[in-house]
Amino acid sequence: MIVDCHLHVWPDHIARAMQEQRPAGMKLQFDGTLDGLLRTMDASGIDRGCALGVGIKASVVERTNEFIGTVPRDRLVPFGTVHPELSVEQNVRSLKDNGIVGVKLHPLFQTVSLADPRVHDILAALSDEGMPVITHVGAGADPEANERGAPVLLRRLADALPDLKLIACHYGGYHRLDEAEEHVVGSSVTLETSWPPTMAELEPEKVVALIRRHGADRVVYGSDWPMADPAAEIAAIRNLGLTPEEEAAVLGGNLSRLLGL
Repeated sequence: MIVDCHLHVWPDHIARAMQEQRPAGMKLQFDGTLDGLLRTMDASGIDRGCALGVGIKASVVERTNEFIGTVPRDRLVPFGTVHPELSVEQNVRSLKDNGIVGVKLHPLFQTVSLADPRVHDILAALSDEGMPVITHVGAGADPEANERGAPVLLRRLADALPDLKLIACHYGGYHRLDEAEEHVVGSSVTLETSWPPTMAELEPEKVVALIRRHGADRVVYGSDWPMADPAAEIAAIRNLGLTPEEEAAVLGGNLSRLLGL
């Protein structure tokens, strides 16, 4: 089974606007709609995936979670949004009211720092609820964004909340891989493989060494749809030279186990 950890999706009218905004200056390769996502999954051979909603400000958290709560559960696991300008109780209630099982945190889009004590408090509550958290880590659109999601901040967060099911996107440091290897690789977090526009630009030998150092049982495949093509990213994983057991674990076994699929 192939399970994609990193699938952004928006209501149709917002997806159209995202085509013009180009998140982080990156061209969307697909339309960002729910129908478009399901077609891509079928074409790419993806059995299940995490549908990620990101509320860029507190006022859209509820609407974002309402939408993500409607995704088809036979194919998609709903990961909703939180925001530190809302109370811990408001955030948790919005997730539960919409049947959401996990959270996507995005220091770049949300202008939120992994060092913010309010973020720590929210994630501590999510840990108590057993909800996994997927977070962007690494470079953003500007130096300030880079620091909000720095690998060292992720490590401090993971150490402070050892029971939190924390998944670090982009091998723990998008375009900051040396820092990820210093601070994140070998830690308690689960690493995710996306590297838009394609993971194929990374050196395979370096990626394999990183995966094995961290533990191939704690690395999960993610594409970062619609910024990347899942079929190409699956091919990039298969071209790394992992053992069949490692490949199967990364492409779906590990995330299936973590999410109880």
